[in-house]
Amino acid sequence: MAARRAAFLASAGLAWVVAAGAAVAQTPGLVVDAASGRVLFAERATDPWYPASITKLMTVYVALEQVQQGRIAMNSLLTMSETAASQPPSKLGLRPGQTMTLENAIKVIMVKSANDVAHMIGENLGGGTVEGFAEMMNAASQRLGMHESRWTNPSGLPDFRQQTSARDMALLARALVTRFPEHDGLFRIGAVKLGQTVMRNHNGLLGRYPGADGMKTGFICSGGFNVVATSTRNGRRLIAVVMGYPSSKERDLRTADLFDAGFSSAGWSAQTVDSLPPSASMTAPDMRPVICGPKRKQPREDDEQQLALRAAASGNAENPIASLFSGSALGLGPAGTAALGSRRDLGPRVAFEPIPVWLGASPGAVANEDGQLKGGRGRRVTRVAGQKDRAKPAGRTAPGPAAIAFTSSEPAPIAAGIGLAKPKAAGAAAKPKLGAITAKPTAKPEGLNPGANTAAAKARAKPKLKAAEAKADKPKTAVARSKPATRE
Repeated sequence: MAARRAAFLASAGLAWVVAAGAAVAQTPGLVVDAASGRVLFAERATDPWYPASITKLMTVYVALEQVQQGRIAMNSLLTMSETAASQPPSKLGLRPGQTMTLENAIKVIMVKSANDVAHMIGENLGGGTVEGFAEMMNAASQRLGMHESRWTNPSGLPDFRQQTSARDMALLARALVTRFPEHDGLFRIGAVKLGQTVMRNHNGLLGRYPGADGMKTGFICSGGFNVVATSTRNGRRLIAVVMGYPSSKERDLRTADLFDAGFSSAGWSAQTVDSLPPSASMTAPDMRPVICGPKRKQPREDDEQQLALRAAASGNAENPIASLFSGSALGLGPAGTAALGSRRDLGPRVAFEPIPVWLGASPGAVANEDGQLKGGRGRRVTRVAGQKDRAKPAGRTAPGPAAIAFTSSEPAPIAAGIGLAKPKAAGAAAKPKLGAITAKPTAKPEGLNPGANTAAAKARAKPKLKAAEAKADKPKTAVARSKPATRE
C-alpha cells in the first residue's frame, strides 16, 4: 500500500518520505524573517508552482509602485470593461461601465479575491490590456530577483504558463512590507462592506492565529491551497509561504505550526531568501489529480471550507491521498520535514468590523451599491443579518437586490401589474373613469356629456327597437370598460 501511494505521489511530481510508516508529501514551505531576510525554514522553496490568487499580491505590488511613481493615485477611478466583467468567479459582479477607486479595488481583491476587479486593475494600469499589465508584472519580478516567476494575468486564474515559487513569493511579500509600509493595512482587512453586502477574508489565519496580520490566499486545482502570510510577535515579523495543500484547514494549520517554529528560532541562519539555490525542476507539477480528483469540477476559492470538509477525510475515492496531508500523517521524518505540532484546530475566528468600500469616486455616489452588482455565480457573498433572498417566481424574472431593498408598503403603480394574473371582470368594472375614456370612440358622443348624448340617441330610435337597444346597451358598456383593464 505504501509503495502504491509513493508511486501516486511520484506521478504527481511530489517528493515524499516515509515517516512512522506513512507517506508524507512534501510541498513547498518557507519561513523568512521579514526584517533581515534570513531563512528559518525551507522545503522545496524554489520549485516552480502554480500560484492561483496569491498572484494578486504581484498585482498590488505593481499598482502601488505606479502610485509611488506618481503615475496614478489611490483615488483614481478604474472602469470595468465587458471582458473584465466576464471573468469567472470568485468575482464581485460589477457591470461594464461601473467604476471604483484603485484603493477600493485593492481592498476588494485582497479580501474577496475578485477576479473581475483584478482584471479591471490590470486593464486600466496596463494600457488597456492585461497583456500590457503582465509585462509590467514580469518586469517588476525581474527587478525583485523573482527568478522562477512568469505572469500572464493579474488574477491567478488557471494558465499553465503562469508559475512562481515559495522563495519568489517571500521576496515579493518582503518587498511589500518594507517598501510600502504606509499601505500595510491593505493586507490585514478581515472584511469589507459594499452597501449592505459583507464579504469576509478567505485568510483563515486572520483573527485566529495570534499575531497574524496578512496577506493572501489562493486556490486552483492544479496548484492546491496556497497562502502567503505574515505574523508579528514581540516586534518580530515573519513571512510564511505554504503551497499545494488539499484543504484550507490543513494549509492554515501547517502555516501556524511553521510560525510557531519560526518564532521559537533564534534566526541566526547565514542563508538569506535571495540566496536559496535554484531548483532542478523546470515545470510546476499539476496537482489536479491529487487535489480535485479526475471527476470533480474545479471548486472556487469561495468554496474553501466546503472543499476542506470533502477533501480532508480519508478514503475519498476521488482524492486517494488526501489523508497523506492530514495532521496525523505530517510528522517529523528522516528527510527533515518539519513537525506540525499538536495543534489540530485554530479555534473560532474573531468577528471583524467590515471596512466600507463603494462604487464611484466617493461614498454615496452610487445609490444602493450592492444592488448594482450582477447576480449569478459571481455573487458569492455573505449577507448581513435579516437580509433574505427571495424565491424566483415561475415565468418571471426574480427581483434584484435593488428591488428587494427598496420594496415599499405603498400600493404598486399601474406599471407594476404588467405580466401578472388578469383581474376579474367585477374588479375591472370598478374603474368607471378608465371605462368611460375607452367608451368614447365606440359611442361617438356629440357633446361633452356622455349621459345626455345617450338619452338623445334613444329618443330618436324607432319604438319597436327601444326594448332591444336598452338590453344591448349595458353589455356593450361593460365590455368597453373591461378591455383596457385586461391589457394592463
